[in-house]
Amino acid sequence: MFPLRRNRRLRTNEAIRSLVRETIITPNDFLVPLFVVEGKGIKDEIPSMPNYFRYSLDLLEGEVKELWKLGLKSVLLFVKVPDNLKDNKGTEALNPNGLMQRAIKTVKNACPDMVVMTDVALDPYSVYGHDGIIENGQIINDETAEFLAEMSISHAQAGADFVAPSDMMDGRILTIREALEDEGFINTGIMSYSAKYASAFYGPFRDALDSAPVDLVDIPKDKKTYQMDYANRFEAIRETEMDIDEGADIVMVKPGISYLDILRDIKNEVDVPVAVYQVSGEYAMIKAAAEKGWLNHDQVMMETTTAFKRAGADIIASYFAKDVVKLLNL
Repeated sequence: MFPLRRNRRLRTNEAIRSLVRETIITPNDFLVPLFVVEGKGIKDEIPSMPNYFRYSLDLLEGEVKELWKLGLKSVLLFVKVPDNLKDNKGTEALNPNGLMQRAIKTVKNACPDMVVMTDVALDPYSVYGHDGIIENGQIINDETAEFLAEMSISHAQAGADFVAPSDMMDGRILTIREALEDEGFINTGIMSYSAKYASAFYGPFRDALDSAPVDLVDIPKDKKTYQMDYANRFEAIRETEMDIDEGADIVMVKPGISYLDILRDIKNEVDVPVAVYQVSGEYAMIKAAAEKGWLNHDQVMMETTTAFKRAGADIIASYFAKDVVKLLNL
């Protein structure tokens, strides 16, 4: 006798499939990365990230308002720093009138209720393209963490709701949290890139900000001494738990689609919101394959986005956010 339960009954048509669907995507799931540049009237498409742009501050305002109208309420800011302002210690990052500080104010003026998160790392400001200060050919940890704390205070003073340390220095969350508390920014949150892997998927992002490590003989040519080895699983849980103990309010896994196991492991272990970053390389691969006609762009976009939430993500940082929400609104 055939089994009485036929699972296909719940797949008969789209109305039934929608009724019993376990994972639902909404605009509230997204954190939108935004790239900011100096100048006026600039909306510059990033060659390795089709249909994604760098904005000058005057056009950033309009982009933020459009996001808000679509129901996208959180942004993550990155800045492309002119080469003449870069040095080993990231000095420009502390400029109260720097590009990041002005970008924060621009977003808040345009949409006061928009959640503004800011990238906290040295690589956009470093002449070497590294996330830390270099001495004697090494990325030094503790001095970098102290500098990141100063950067975080500068962002909080400009109006950031959350700072997002993406550097992977040891102990930087505690250093930042204590500095924010000491300066009275008790409500400024920290979203920590807790499990950030030394991945080959970051290439287009580094093109967007001109922040790739430089190839010099006497300094590291990659970020493997501070970002995680992609072969490691349990280390990610240790890193994340340490960040939470140090004061992180939100933790992140980066990259995304190749690390769904890590995302689920962390979600099972912690009691704070978990973010995932669908990084530039993942975005670029889907775009390139779709342009070739090898994949259906919208179907793959939605499938990968749903995979992140199904795996446990509370927040999805994605360059597809606008496209997903527009598709949901059809």
